[in-house]
Order: sequence, then structure tokens, then C-alpha cells
Amino acid sequence: MLSPTSWWIAVEPIDLRRGMDGLLTAIAMQFGHDGLAGGAYVFRNRSATRIKVICADGSGVWMCVRRLREGRFIWPRSSDRVCEIDAQSFAWLCTGVDWHRLCAKPLAGALV
Repeated sequence: MLSPTSWWIAVEPIDLRRGMDGLLTAIAMQFGHDGLAGGAYVFRNRSATRIKVICADGSGVWMCVRRLREGRFIWPRSSDRVCEIDAQSFAWLCTGVDWHRLCAKPLAGALV
């Protein structure tokens, strides 16, 4: 069962022809993490139309691919090479919506 301890995004695009071992190497180089430690790592292609997710569950490694029919994945713009997100933000990212602008409840004092 997949239940990552954390979600990490590689901000820069990567060649998604890389397989599991290539992406585990990228996790070690870009994130400085052990890709087998329980976190989920999300990579995108240059055009932001596909993502790959790598996640270890203790008995093996999962590699998932998602492609949007239309549009592009909304990706963080950051001076950092990596960005940590929560599971809900990842779920929104997968649908292609602008997850940066979503919030759980209106801000106090906001005019509606």
C-alpha cells in the first residue's frame, strides 16, 4: 500500500526516459535523500505534460506515470531545486489545476 511519509517535487524538468534506477539516482543527487526511505518524489518533463512519481513502500519501489489529455501540470517556481508539498496539494497537482491558489478556507477578514 502506498502511504508516503512526505511528498517532494523536483522543480527543474528531467528526462522522463529515465527508469527507476535513473530516478533513484536523481533523488540522491538533487534531493540528497535516500529514495528508499519512504517519501514520494515527483518529476516532470520539459513541457510539463507528464509526471513520474517514485515511491518505496518497504518491500519494493513504485514508479507511476501520469499524462494529461489537455493542458500542463502547474509546477512550483522556486529558486530551490526541490519543493516539499502535502498529499492534498499533490492530489490537486495531478488533476492539472493551479494548486498554488487553492486554500482550505477563506482568509479571515477577506471580502466575499
